[in-house]
Amino acid sequence: MIIKNEQAMLDAGEQLASQLTPGMLVFLVGDLGAGKTTLVRGILKGLGHQGSVKSPTYNLVEPYTINKLPVFHFDLYRLMGGEELEYMGMRDYLNEESVCFVEWPEKAEGLLPEPDLIIKINIYESERELLISKYKDS
Repeated sequence: MIIKNEQAMLDAGEQLASQLTPGMLVFLVGDLGAGKTTLVRGILKGLGHQGSVKSPTYNLVEPYTINKLPVFHFDLYRLMGGEELEYMGMRDYLNEESVCFVEWPEKAEGLLPEPDLIIKINIYESERELLISKYKDS
């Protein structure tokens, strides 16, 4: 799917929201500025969130509760090691009731379970290419 601008990324996120179910783990892969957080902003809006959506870059995780669904948005870009994941209680977030989005999952390679979806965003000048693959049956 080719994404031509920020609004198109938000719209794509809104459409993806209907495919999510509790217990899902979604990896977001792409370079800096690819639009990972913008996509999550659209997904959250599609789930019914009406407030602001902050990038979790400095907090590592931003929590949301949308219509009783716990949603966690992680950004592991600044992760220094696996012990940080343990310290923040990452395993507690990954459960059957919540949906978790993880930006920069490669920073925690081997420490996270297999994702349900992998969303890769490629940058081509002013456009983005959104590649969505189902990693495991969910």
